[in-house]
Amino acid sequence: MITPTYIIGVDAGGTFTDAVILDCEQNTILNSIKIPTTHYDPSVGISHALQSILKASNVPAARIKRTVISTTLATNALVEGKGADVGLFVIGFNKRLDVPAEEIRYIPGGHKSKGIEAEPLGINYLVDGINQMKNHVQAYGVAALMSFADPAHELVAAKALALMDDKPVFCSHQASTHPGMKERATTALLNAKLLPVMQTFVAGIQKSVKQQGIGGDVRIVCGDCTEIQLDEAIYKSASTIASGPAATAWFGSRIADTDTALVVDVGGTTTDVTLIRNNAPVINKQGMTIGEWKTHVMAVEMFTVGVGGDSLVTPLRFKDYQLGPARVIPLCLAAEQISPEYQSLFQSALGWLGPELESRIIFPVPGINPDTQDTIMGWLQAHGPATPGKIRDNLGTAEGVLEKHLDHLSRNQQIISCGFTPTDALHCLDKLALGDRKCSMAGARQLSAYHHLEIQTFAEHVLTLARNTIARTVLEYVSGREIHKGLAAFLHRREENPLVEVTIRIKPPIIGIGAGAPFFLPQVAEQLGTTVTFPEHFQVGNAVGAAWIGMDSAKHTP
Repeated sequence: MITPTYIIGVDAGGTFTDAVILDCEQNTILNSIKIPTTHYDPSVGISHALQSILKASNVPAARIKRTVISTTLATNALVEGKGADVGLFVIGFNKRLDVPAEEIRYIPGGHKSKGIEAEPLGINYLVDGINQMKNHVQAYGVAALMSFADPAHELVAAKALALMDDKPVFCSHQASTHPGMKERATTALLNAKLLPVMQTFVAGIQKSVKQQGIGGDVRIVCGDCTEIQLDEAIYKSASTIASGPAATAWFGSRIADTDTALVVDVGGTTTDVTLIRNNAPVINKQGMTIGEWKTHVMAVEMFTVGVGGDSLVTPLRFKDYQLGPARVIPLCLAAEQISPEYQSLFQSALGWLGPELESRIIFPVPGINPDTQDTIMGWLQAHGPATPGKIRDNLGTAEGVLEKHLDHLSRNQQIISCGFTPTDALHCLDKLALGDRKCSMAGARQLSAYHHLEIQTFAEHVLTLARNTIARTVLEYVSGREIHKGLAAFLHRREENPLVEVTIRIKPPIIGIGAGAPFFLPQVAEQLGTTVTFPEHFQVGNAVGAAWIGMDSAKHTP
């Protein structure tokens, strides 16, 4: 008799952490769960997800063959400005590099194309640089000219750093086999920057797995649809950027019934578009661009827009409404996260919602020990939830300074922002029941009145904004990739042209992923002249994709 074994797939997204459990022999999903992501430490949410999926499935923890995690940790860390301050040593390259390092030192050395030393390594310059950096950086990156042909100078530099300072070091030859000094330096730098973030994350996962007695190994999904051991992820952190979209693409490739398809994942924070060709995800082998930084990190070809179910709706003073890219807690879910003593004050604050700085409500994270010396935290503790506009008026802070301060407090998990979102719009239209509908209606009443709309009309308009943005994103990706970016720009604005009318139809069908996808993608598909399907388990498609990556890999693992 064959003893059943199982794989757990986890996707830690921007809003929810999903988990599924896969029966390896039957290749069937036994159960799935969805819990809120813990932004202050994603490993806590993953731990809760692991515990919940085991309990819900009644599967012995020791029978788990592998746990595979897709995560937005690396991406979010870079977007939110987290991670180490990195000192970068560039060897054998004298041109100035515009890369996100705390400090850069240019050192003589490097190699030529055939691995011949271009000039001896400048040890004295290296030692001086280490002495001057070590008191104000938290990690090091090293990139030497042509080190993929001969990494000797990078290895010597890493050894010198280890002898003089005990901080983490990452060398470009560990992650890149391509020429291009700026891209190699950026790849090394981002890996070094993510080292402490990933160390904390890995430690949290290891602790959870041990406490729950989960058997087998634990792996992290990489952006190119492969996976690496949990420990290995510490030193290859940048490879996990696009981990979520990789799981998205793998899920789509396994269930697509056509050679070519677009997989569209509508999440709370973003909408991600990936391409399936010849029944496989398309991989960008030249390296992905992260923000403004071109790297040598291989990943699925993807296109992302900052619009999802939790995108903030902001009235513009003279016309219309803006949707995103800021992500907030929907009003319908905010009350559950506010301390009891602030509940009545939160209800009052809903009446202040309006344009610009009045579009969201700020409140302290429950259970924290706030820095009462911080002017904003002290004011919030004393007066309760408020809009940034109210805070500005009471403290007399300049708008730019206030926004930077709030951003800092948010990154440090001191405050939470909530506001009206497409999720709230769905509540107003009785299409969703999640949390407190009265809060959604109160917000809609304030914001709809700003431009003299009925509540229902306003809610429909918010959903139309989201659908149009997603449709433009898909069109920009497809037309820009296959034709020309200039034509793509024209197509986006085709309705504004008084002389030319253009009808668009994209050929690939759309595969929808994400719990919110059915509320948006049917209309998107109609706009683009294609079809959309929502396969089984589409609500937790990324977690299923992670589990399938683990199962396919396990078949080839001794």
